[in-house]
Amino acid sequence: MARPPIDPRLWRHARSARRYLALSVALSVAITGALVVTALELASVLAGVITEPGRRGIGAWTTELAVLAVAIAVRAAATWWQARLAHRAGADVVAELETAALAAAAQLPPRELDTRRTELAVVVGSGLAGLRGYLAGYLPALLLAAIVPPTVMAVIAAHDPISGLITVLTVPLIPIFMILIGLLTKGRAAATLTAATRLSDQLLDLFAGMPTLRALGREMPAAAEDSGRTMAHRVRELGDALRQRTMRALRLAFLSSMVLEMLATLCVALVAVSIGMRLVFGHMSLYAGLVALILAPEVYWPLRTVGERFHAAQDGMAAADKAFAVLEPEASAVEDDSAIEARPDAEEMGGDRVEEAAVQAVSHENPLAPGRFASASDGAIIRLRGLNIAARDGFAPAALTAQLRPGEVTVLAGPNGSGKSTTLQAILGLLTPDRGSVTIDGVDVGALDPQRWWSRVAWLPQRPVLVPGTLRDNLELLGASTDEPRDLESACTATGFDAVLNELPHRWDTVVGQGGLGLSLGQRQRLALARVLAAPRPVLLLDEPTAHLDSASEATVLAALTARARAGATVVVVGHRRSVLAIADHIVRVHATATEAVSA
Repeated sequence: MARPPIDPRLWRHARSARRYLALSVALSVAITGALVVTALELASVLAGVITEPGRRGIGAWTTELAVLAVAIAVRAAATWWQARLAHRAGADVVAELETAALAAAAQLPPRELDTRRTELAVVVGSGLAGLRGYLAGYLPALLLAAIVPPTVMAVIAAHDPISGLITVLTVPLIPIFMILIGLLTKGRAAATLTAATRLSDQLLDLFAGMPTLRALGREMPAAAEDSGRTMAHRVRELGDALRQRTMRALRLAFLSSMVLEMLATLCVALVAVSIGMRLVFGHMSLYAGLVALILAPEVYWPLRTVGERFHAAQDGMAAADKAFAVLEPEASAVEDDSAIEARPDAEEMGGDRVEEAAVQAVSHENPLAPGRFASASDGAIIRLRGLNIAARDGFAPAALTAQLRPGEVTVLAGPNGSGKSTTLQAILGLLTPDRGSVTIDGVDVGALDPQRWWSRVAWLPQRPVLVPGTLRDNLELLGASTDEPRDLESACTATGFDAVLNELPHRWDTVVGQGGLGLSLGQRQRLALARVLAAPRPVLLLDEPTAHLDSASEATVLAALTARARAGATVVVVGHRRSVLAIADHIVRVHATATEAVSA
C-alpha cells in the first residue's frame, strides 16, 4: 500500500509532531503572504522608478520600501523559526518513536521478538534518526508546495492571465517527473535498511562467536587462499553491498535534483520569454510583467525543493515503517495511542525485563488484582488444560494437560523441541495459547495483573539473565537482599556460590559486565540459582537449573529445591537428567504430539 505524503501513523504515535504540524502550517502561510507582498512591492518600486521619472528618489518610495523590508524580515523570521521548530520536533519525534517501538517490542511474543531483534536494534539505534530529515526538510517543503503554488499562480493570473496560464500548464510537469523518479527509486531505501540490518546481524554473530573462532584459529586468514574459511570475506561482502547501495541512492538523488532543477528553469524561461515579447510590443504593463516575472520562480521553487528533499526523507520513513509494523500489528488495530505500556517479553531479553518488572511490582501491588498470594510459602495451583502452542511443525507442546501443585516438585520432561521451555513461558503469560488454557488458582493467566503475577514468580531461563552492575544488583532483581544473611547464606551454600564469593575481594560489590562478563559460565549459573533460591517467591520456574554444575553442586541445589517445595512453594523444573527426575513428586511428559502425566 502506498504511503500518503503525510503518514497519519506518525501523528498518532508522536504527539510532539502534531503541534509542530499546526505551527508549520501557520508559518508556511506567513511565508507565502510575505512572498507575495515582497513581489508586489518590489514590482511597484521598480516599475515606478522606470516609468515615472519624477519619483526616482528614495523619499518618494518610503512607504513601499518599509513594507518591502517588513515583508522580507517576516519571511526570513518565519523560515528560521520553522527550521528551528523542525529540528526540535525531529529530536522529540525520534525519541518518542524509539521509546514506543521499544515498549511495543517488549509486547511481542518471544519467538517473533527473537527473529526481529536485530532489525529493531537497527531501527531504534540509527534508522529512526533519518526522520529528522523528513521533519526538518521534506515536511516543510511539502507544506509550502501545497500553499505557495496555488496562491502565487492566482496572483500571477490576476496581473497577467497569459503567464498564469503558462504556469498552470507547466507546473504539473514537475510532479509527473517526481512520480517517475519515485517509481525508479521505489524500494531503494527499504533495500538499504535491509542491507544495514543484515550487516549488523552478521557482525553481532561474528563478535558473539569470536572466542570460538579464536579457539579454532579461524579469526584471521592464515593466507589468501584460506580467506574463504573465515567470516572476514562475508563481512567484507556485506559492507561492500551496503556501500554500493548507498552510493547508488546518492547518485539517483543528485541526478533527480538536476532533472528537476533543469525542468523548473525551462518553465521559468517560458514565462520570461512570453513576458519579454509582450513588453517589447507593448501588449502589457511593466508592473504586471515584473510581478509575473518575480513570482514565476516561486511557483516552481517549493515543488523542486520537495523533489530534492524526498530522498533524504526516505531512509527515515523506511525505518519508521518497520517501527509502525511493531506499533500497529495486523492482529490488533491501535485504537488508543494515549499511552503504550511496556509488557516484558522474550526468552533472553524477556528474562531480564520480567525480572526487572517483577522487582518494580513488589512496590506497586494492586489489592484488587486476582490471584493474590499471602506469603512466599503459599504456592499457586497451576492447571494446564489442553495446552497447544503453535510451532514450526504442528504444536509444541500439544494437548498438554497437567496440574502443578504447591508442596511438590513437578518436572517437565521430554525430547528437545517438545515445548518444555514454551510451557514455562505460557505459565508466565509471555505466550498466548493457540488452544487450551493456563489457570493460576482458577484464574486464567491472561486475566491476571502481569506485574502482580511476576512479583510472585522466580524464573530461571535456560540462559540466566545478568545485567551490568554489581553482584548485589543482580541478586536483588528478584527481591532477595544481602540484608537477610540467613536465607542468602543458605542459598549460596546450596548453589556453591559461597565459594565463588570467597574468591572475590569485593564480594557482593564485584562488578560484572553484560551477561555476567567477568564470571565463568558455571559461576553465572550458580549466581542465578542463588538469586532464585534466596528470592521470597512462592512459585519457582526453573529451566534446566543444574546445567553446567558438577554432581555435588547439583545434589545440593536439588535438595534446596525440594526443601522449598516442602515449605509450600510450587516448584516446576524442566529437566531430563536422572538426578532431576529422581526428586520429582510429579513428572509431566511433554510431547509435540501428545502429553502423558505420570506420578513419580
